[in-house]
Amino acid sequence: MAKFRLDKFKPIVALGVFLVGWWIVPTLSKSFLPFVQLSFTEFQAPAWIVSSYLDDLESFWARRSHSKIELIEAGQELARQKAFYQLLDQRNKSLETEVMRLESILDMPSRREFRYQVARVIRRDLSAWWQQLVIRKGEDYGITEGAAVIFAGGVVGRVVEVNAFTSRVELISSPNFRMAASFEGDVRPVVYQGVPQSGFGGPIGEVRDAPQDLVANTQNPLRLVSTRLGGTFPPGLMIGSVSWLEPGSTGIFQAGSVRLDKRLLSLQEVSVLIPLNPLNYDRDVP
Repeated sequence: MAKFRLDKFKPIVALGVFLVGWWIVPTLSKSFLPFVQLSFTEFQAPAWIVSSYLDDLESFWARRSHSKIELIEAGQELARQKAFYQLLDQRNKSLETEVMRLESILDMPSRREFRYQVARVIRRDLSAWWQQLVIRKGEDYGITEGAAVIFAGGVVGRVVEVNAFTSRVELISSPNFRMAASFEGDVRPVVYQGVPQSGFGGPIGEVRDAPQDLVANTQNPLRLVSTRLGGTFPPGLMIGSVSWLEPGSTGIFQAGSVRLDKRLLSLQEVSVLIPLNPLNYDRDVP
């Protein structure tokens, strides 16, 4: 009789064990998944870094295979560029000296807010739904999540993941990227957002909440630049150009497509802006 009663409750006990397991396993997997993902990334990073150094070595030996005439011409061009940048450096130093002199006279705080960390691009993860780069520097160089990434053409993106030796950068063309911006010569803020990329043509984004009085056309495109409201991005950095604007979904503001720099898809090196005083910058994305 006792055995009969025990067998009667076995399905209930099994169901209870199943429900408890169903509740516990996802919780454990969620807490364990970031550790596994981080370990896997750290395991992959040395292979990416070694591959990057091998590419640099291959490029070095490839350059050595050029003829003497080509090397002489390249050296002459490099000398001209060096002389040009030396003049720009002298002008920049004189302007910085003048700024420091005026700051001391007016008793103003220094405007030097960032230090630049140049990093090599070792991997690209480009698809329709995300646009990311992996650079060859991480926590060992003081890079933190949320740091702005730029290049000669303006904004590249934002650091979204930092590991020991590498960092992952969300490109400005990624649908997950969003920041406050403004049009050059206009202080009113607008919203820039990355969009899914088609894979054909150059990278693009979109701008929203543009005032109704702004007019853009192909002959006179508007330049979209970063603003102080963009968190870790200093103002005035180039984002892209806007050739047309049309009424947005609300009918109050305008929206349009932003043409980004084509070099974003073939970058070899970028600069990470590391704030000298991180407390002055809000990393929250608008």
